[in-house]
Amino acid sequence: MIMTIQEALNNIDTIRYSPHSLPVIVTVASEFAAKISGVKTEKASLIMNDEPGVFCIALAGQELKLAEVEDALSAHDRYIYFKVRGDGSGWLVSSHAYSLFSFVRYLFDDLLYHNIEEYSEGKIIKAAFFWQRIAYDYFLTQEGRIQRNLDRETYVRELARLGFTHIEVNGLAFPKALENGPKGEIYPMFYTYCPALDQFVHSDLNNGLYPADYLDANFNYLKDNANLVRKYGLVPGLLCFEPRSVPDEFFDKYPMLRGARVDHPFRSFKPRYNMTITHPKVKEHYAEMLQKIMKEVPELGFISIWSNDSGAGFEHTKSLYVGRNGGAYLIREWKDDSEIAKVAGENALRFFRTLLDAGRGINPDFRVMTRMESFYGEHEIIWQGLGNGIDAETASLIGRGWEIPYTHPKYPDSNAINAGTVYHQGFDDAESIKIKDLAERNGTAHYYFSAGPHIMFEPLLGVPYPTLTYNRLRSLHEHGVDYLAHSGGTCPPELVPYNVNHEIVLRFQYDPELDIEEAVTYIANKWAGNRFYSSLRDAWKLAEDAILAFPNITPLYSTHGFTWYRLWVRPFVPNIEAIPQEQRDYYENWMCTTPHNPNNIDLSRDVLFQLTTPGKNKIDVERIDQNVWKPLNRAISILSDAWEAAVQKLDEHDVIWDQLVRMKALRCWLMTQRNVAAWIAGVYGYMNAGDDNEKANWRESLTDMMHKEIQNAKELQSLFDSGVEFMAITDQGETQLVHGDNIKELLN
Repeated sequence: MIMTIQEALNNIDTIRYSPHSLPVIVTVASEFAAKISGVKTEKASLIMNDEPGVFCIALAGQELKLAEVEDALSAHDRYIYFKVRGDGSGWLVSSHAYSLFSFVRYLFDDLLYHNIEEYSEGKIIKAAFFWQRIAYDYFLTQEGRIQRNLDRETYVRELARLGFTHIEVNGLAFPKALENGPKGEIYPMFYTYCPALDQFVHSDLNNGLYPADYLDANFNYLKDNANLVRKYGLVPGLLCFEPRSVPDEFFDKYPMLRGARVDHPFRSFKPRYNMTITHPKVKEHYAEMLQKIMKEVPELGFISIWSNDSGAGFEHTKSLYVGRNGGAYLIREWKDDSEIAKVAGENALRFFRTLLDAGRGINPDFRVMTRMESFYGEHEIIWQGLGNGIDAETASLIGRGWEIPYTHPKYPDSNAINAGTVYHQGFDDAESIKIKDLAERNGTAHYYFSAGPHIMFEPLLGVPYPTLTYNRLRSLHEHGVDYLAHSGGTCPPELVPYNVNHEIVLRFQYDPELDIEEAVTYIANKWAGNRFYSSLRDAWKLAEDAILAFPNITPLYSTHGFTWYRLWVRPFVPNIEAIPQEQRDYYENWMCTTPHNPNNIDLSRDVLFQLTTPGKNKIDVERIDQNVWKPLNRAISILSDAWEAAVQKLDEHDVIWDQLVRMKALRCWLMTQRNVAAWIAGVYGYMNAGDDNEKANWRESLTDMMHKEIQNAKELQSLFDSGVEFMAITDQGETQLVHGDNIKELLN
């Protein structure tokens, strides 16, 4: 008779682990004890034999030399060894602590009804990706940390369950940073995310620059996050914009340490300067701060450095907003561009090595990574200097700057795609050559991957596209990518209880050969039952057709720009300036913009950037109307019918209602995107029209656009009474980066 894993596990009476185990072992043992009736836990020495009723949990190498595994795999592989027999004996051994909790939850959630034959003699399960690191954790450390109803404990637990391995922990304890500026300036808002090292600790050099209670609160927030991460065996790390500007008071005391001007002159009302990292004292300052943090949190495994934006930048690099500039120690006389690029790039590399040496003084496995995009003027210098623990974090190793050398999968004439998302498909063979080159220098390439809640569809939460998620994962895996940089992390389970995209991420990690149709059907059946699973599955597929048909108006509006520029609460009229100022104040006061930003009156522009063009947007409107609405409306209709049937039968299928609301919210989001494109095409079309007839046609188009957006706003309003948290909202006071819980009223 076939015995299942569930039946075998029920014969366990003791979970045994070493007395010297890491906290995650205790956490995992508790999971077993909670799932298996009558089981007890025991701390004892581990011996490689099979004792009936005793199931052992351990880390390979540190706690146990497991010949079956050590002989089969290299030391660099990430794996799980799982063995269970009918008498309840067995082993769970992991190569890395960060795999344990995820696999155990995968075991209890998905493998219980499998035949034990496959596992009775032990099975090695290799992970698809070595690291699944978060790059900009929207909810734990960035703007979403003030999300209403956020529970950090359950959020980190969910990250661990889903297979994330490396987590950023340095968030501010306050809704806003201490940075200030002239009245009406929005630039301080750019300091609330990716906080610099000096927001947590001080060095001898800058002691007293920031209030002690402010630093203590932020440092305690960091340490609390690290403790949660440690509980689940994950690796904590840091994400900082560096070298970031410092208050002017510092330069009153040390004028010779002034570095580069790093602000954006069009967004700021006063200049911001950072310290010159060329000076030995400043290098010591950074090393001291990092080590001070790591003495409290020695498990920190990495620091990711983003730069040349949001008040940070490297001296004399080309992408500084005011152009190449900096202190006097690096460039002593006029040089040509290539010479400046060389010394600027080498200076940045010295900074990375300073951090690497400081970190490895406490944790020998510590790594530093940096984005390549901002070094377009110093690309080759930085690239050649990577390795030996300094890694690249990127959308593409063959790209240069912010341009992605890939096109939209449905519209190959457009490269308006967001890095790492489902629109970023394909993988040039030249990428693999670059990965290998870097690996030979002991460096790694961390490729961006995003399945929500950041980089696409912001501020929506839980937009479902499981097969598109799988396609992106498969492409990366098949081309030898071992390190993922997940943009945004995941969604808190209280807000998004049915997160199908990341369920696919979890399953792919332990079974990259999975049949995606079978996996999606299994998840749908698990959540909706036999009666409604096909409706859920079919709705997901239709939603994916609509998502893939969306041409992406401009990448900025598909991510944080949608919130920054208040696209849901600002009126789309042809002449925005015709609205009296007092009526515009309600949204302009909360836009992440300045009074002289052309975006205030022109949706096609932002500061000095041309975001998109009327010609492209005219085509975008046509493509959306022809290709997006039919499948998305059909998906909503299927779920509406299923929900009506569930209500009539008194069935409780919250997943149907949850997904129905999220798809209606997606339709509202896409409609606003469509209307942005219609505004740009229509306003410019009217202004550039050659005759009155053409003007009349454009005016009719704009009138239609306004009616659509008014109706869209009403539909969006109705969703706030649904009981589903379909978008990011704070109850700690609206900011330019996050909508407040007054959005329903503002839509009026």
